[in-house]
Amino acid sequence: MTAFLSWYILVALLGWLTFPLAYRLFPALADRGYTLSRAFGLLIWGYVFWLSASLGIAQNDIGGLLLGLIALGGLSAWAISNLKFSSILSFLKSNSSLIITTELLFLLAFGFMAFVRAGNPEILGTEKPMELMFINGIMNSPAFPPRDLWLSGYSISYYYFGYVMTSMLAMFTGTPATAAFNLMIALIFGLSAVGAYGILYNLLANPKSGVVQRKSSDNPLSSFLFPLLSPLFLLLISNVEGFLDVLHTRGLFWSGDKNFWTWLDIPELRDAPAQTAAWIPERFWWWWRASRVVQDYELSGAFREVIDEFPFFSYLLGDLHPHVLSMPFVLLAIAVALNLFLGGWRGNINLYFGQLHISKTGFIVVALLLGGLAFLNTWDILVAAALIVFSYALARVRESGWGWERLEDILLLGIPAIVTGYVMYLPFFIGFDSQAGGIVPNFMFPTRGAHLWVMWGTLFVPVFFYLIYLMRTKTPADWRAGMWTTLIFLLGLLAAMFAIGLIALKLKPDVINPILESQGLDAGAFIAESFMRRLAYIGSLITLLALLIPALSFLFKFDRRPPTESPLQRESQGDASRRAEGEGSISGDALSRSKGQPSFVLLLIILGSLLILGPDFLYLRDNFGYRINTVFKFYYQAWILLSLASAYGTAVLLRPFDFGSQSAFDPPLRARGAANRVFSVSFALVLIVGLTYPALGVFTKTNNFNPFEYTLDDFDRVQRENPDEAAAMLWLRSAPDGVVAEAVGGSYSPQGHGRISIYTGLPTLLGWPGHEGQWRDYALQGSRQQDIETLYSTSDWSTAQEIINRYDIRYVYVGNLERTTYHINEDKFNRFLKLVFQQGNVAIYEAP
Repeated sequence: MTAFLSWYILVALLGWLTFPLAYRLFPALADRGYTLSRAFGLLIWGYVFWLSASLGIAQNDIGGLLLGLIALGGLSAWAISNLKFSSILSFLKSNSSLIITTELLFLLAFGFMAFVRAGNPEILGTEKPMELMFINGIMNSPAFPPRDLWLSGYSISYYYFGYVMTSMLAMFTGTPATAAFNLMIALIFGLSAVGAYGILYNLLANPKSGVVQRKSSDNPLSSFLFPLLSPLFLLLISNVEGFLDVLHTRGLFWSGDKNFWTWLDIPELRDAPAQTAAWIPERFWWWWRASRVVQDYELSGAFREVIDEFPFFSYLLGDLHPHVLSMPFVLLAIAVALNLFLGGWRGNINLYFGQLHISKTGFIVVALLLGGLAFLNTWDILVAAALIVFSYALARVRESGWGWERLEDILLLGIPAIVTGYVMYLPFFIGFDSQAGGIVPNFMFPTRGAHLWVMWGTLFVPVFFYLIYLMRTKTPADWRAGMWTTLIFLLGLLAAMFAIGLIALKLKPDVINPILESQGLDAGAFIAESFMRRLAYIGSLITLLALLIPALSFLFKFDRRPPTESPLQRESQGDASRRAEGEGSISGDALSRSKGQPSFVLLLIILGSLLILGPDFLYLRDNFGYRINTVFKFYYQAWILLSLASAYGTAVLLRPFDFGSQSAFDPPLRARGAANRVFSVSFALVLIVGLTYPALGVFTKTNNFNPFEYTLDDFDRVQRENPDEAAAMLWLRSAPDGVVAEAVGGSYSPQGHGRISIYTGLPTLLGWPGHEGQWRDYALQGSRQQDIETLYSTSDWSTAQEIINRYDIRYVYVGNLERTTYHINEDKFNRFLKLVFQQGNVAIYEAP
């Protein structure tokens, strides 16, 4: 409880420290960045601390952390000096309901997930041990770049910024890494909740008066209740598999060999259910199946596993992976894009090759965020950059209309921002060794329509209803442009797939021919069979085209209004300074249009649909060799975008009164009558289907909220299950720094290989060889695995001593795992090394 409170207070204070800066930098948002300030502050604090420690300006200690906070406080002081503090106080007073709602939401979301994690705090299975290794490695690194505990002598070669942030909070509050791991999962959940809430709040905000900081209490239902739909759809609503699992457990739709379940063809669900009266599936880890609903088969029939995670699965699993750590900052990128779309950061930057219509401060924020996302989870930079530059392009459309100049705008912002972000995070990129190996064509793995709807149905239903609503309200649309653009997208993906495939066949026949041979087909037959499968799975393509065509059609009718000379009624305080940089110059036209298009939401739908469609044609090559990782990462990003669009569409369709004229880009009419009742029933079904998985999953993971004990610290389990080893780990934590030798085993080892380095923060010779091979060249491991075995098993002291000297080993750890893994000759250690710890069956020897 103490650790939770210290984290809550620290992050809350961090948000308040950052808010003046957010207020200054997000002039077009109705909440002035209040809901973003925690994540924004953590990003800036983390960047300053990491860069200072990487350049040797500061140390990886409390002093370095304080330096980062001082820098953040200085930026907020600069913001206040340009605004006058009274304007911020006025905003806070007139938006007290927004402040209270945001604070309560953060506390409840953070507290809820902390409670769930306290019921199952084990850092076991999947990649949790790896993530704890990163956190402990960063916390115990004398300097940056932080050391890789699983390959002594090397620094981390991974996108590790999220683990830096975790370590910062842990060190500042005095929290051990084993508790910080679980607290960070809860914190990311809380930050994502308020971030999603803020985006929908700003989308539904009322800019009609011309004053951005209106009284938010004017419309409590639309302002404070409807935005809660956004964290609901993003973080809680899940895919359909959990609901299907309940139906399967109850034995419904099961009769004979050919039935609904065998047709659906999802593992476990296609098998006959056990005779049971239970509602919750009783098979081991039943909730895992929800992240593996897309089924890929080679033409030969061989199965290929595909990962299709969604947010609640990630939090239920408790895996602190980069795609989870980056979520609040992806939402921050969406808010930055919305600020640009609404006319924020107007200004001019003269580049050598053109003019960028954005202020210098806005450009720096974009570059800082894009570089930070690449550092957090490199995959996210694609969707974040696309959303930001296209939002900027739409803002330019409002000023100058559609034309080829918009392509120039996209390139003028996108390329310099990415290059600047790269330079800002250069110490990371210098040491980063990506496993990406280019783009690969995907001929034989299209997603089946049934599996697509199991994965996306809970989000597709609200999005389709919203698009139908736009059609029924006769929202202007350019259907010809929408269909042609969709066709160009589709033909472009097909052409890229064929072009890359033909080039590979010509240049790398030694790679392609074995693939064809494994399918028992020549190239022509392989392509023919692949396209027959696409025709059989055509439902997925039809679904995505049904999303893209109307969304693009409405988008292309986005209004162009001539710039007006009449500015908004701006706050008098600090107005001159903001006007000088263009950050307060939101045109009256940009915010006062009552019949504009919902263009930003349409952009979310388009990008989300393309992220789902793309892996059906192309994927990024990595160590897995097929599309498992591309589907995983792209689907996760698509879930974030489509969940926000679903929440917005639901808010529009459920509103009990017409506030369309109050929104900057919402049609003034509303769905009425039978259509509205149909959507209300459909929304209720979406809630039932989508919330079945989290409701049952939480009970399963926490043993019906009856754990052995409630704790956020996984080390309590270690002490309970293996007190001798826990005592040895505690001794090593307080011992002088040095390399420790321990048993080496495979990745995801249930025996706990790599555990000593994970729980102590001391580097070992080699942890998980498979993962180290994903992060960097396998050749760097050399003969370490064999040398460790030799170290333990040889009876020749000179051989053992040579290994100790070569790797600068200080501690040799001998525990139960080492004794079962190797035939240990312990006599040589007793004769030539110093026994510094012994308890039970655990001994630690120190080299001179």
